[in-house]
Amino acid sequence: MKHKLILTLLCFLCVGLPTITHASGYTQTKYPIVLVHGLFGFDTLAGVDYFYGIPHALTRDGASVYVAQVSATNSSEVRGEQLLEQVELLLAATGAEKVNLFGHSQGSPTVRYVASVRPDLIASVTSIGGVNKGSKVADLVRNTVPRDSRLEALAVKLSTGLTTLLGLLSGGQDLEQDPLATLDALTTQGLARFNQHHPQGVPTTRCGNGEFLETNGVYYYSWTGASSFTNIFDPIDTPLAILGLAFDGPNDGLVDVCSSHLGHVIRDDYRMNHLDETNGLLGIHHLFETDPVSLYRQHANRLKLQGL
Repeated sequence: MKHKLILTLLCFLCVGLPTITHASGYTQTKYPIVLVHGLFGFDTLAGVDYFYGIPHALTRDGASVYVAQVSATNSSEVRGEQLLEQVELLLAATGAEKVNLFGHSQGSPTVRYVASVRPDLIASVTSIGGVNKGSKVADLVRNTVPRDSRLEALAVKLSTGLTTLLGLLSGGQDLEQDPLATLDALTTQGLARFNQHHPQGVPTTRCGNGEFLETNGVYYYSWTGASSFTNIFDPIDTPLAILGLAFDGPNDGLVDVCSSHLGHVIRDDYRMNHLDETNGLLGIHHLFETDPVSLYRQHANRLKLQGL
């Protein structure tokens, strides 16, 4: 995997940095921004970004952006170790002292892990639709599918086939995959265990704010969508709307609003579903809501003004 990391980083150094003639400086943070995908995620799949159009929008106005690639399915700890390796490589190559980590979905506990074990390398953590206290969808699947059953074996085979395809299309086929580890990691019990070891930024109340600046010196932020169905032209919206029925309150189709809270909660009521939060599918989102790309630009500017 190291050879791929080096190649990816070289590409980042060649084309990922903003040009002085076009950068406005609006998103020019002190430290590089690292974007981290969630479950079944990727950096770029057949030429399409997981964070669709976001890296370009950030670099265009001054930010240095790196898109990480970790296992599409695995525990947050394993994904976190993979991410840590990439962060260390990035810092060594660029000379930067720290990075700003943005994590979507399972990307949130992934980046939180890195900030917990190596806070000296991290300036800030931003959770976007993050599974910080578990997902009822994961609970439902785990409680419905018996352990060591034929149904579980079939689900693992289907998941493995999907991750293999994702790996072939994105170049991440050498990453370790473990669908059951991901499922356990995203349940309410799984996140409760994770939060015992990595509590930074997690609210002590069910739906409150966590610490903005933790004792480890890292700043924590979060935002999320609260609508599972947002655009009739998006084919993903109907499945997300069905999954959203598993929740008792506002949710984005996969994560309820309160579970997404981490550190300083910027907003938790955007008319966005879980896919909209990364500007997918191909930028289709609610017609009367802020463009998701704008949220990333605004947050980069927020970090810049914070001196990060």
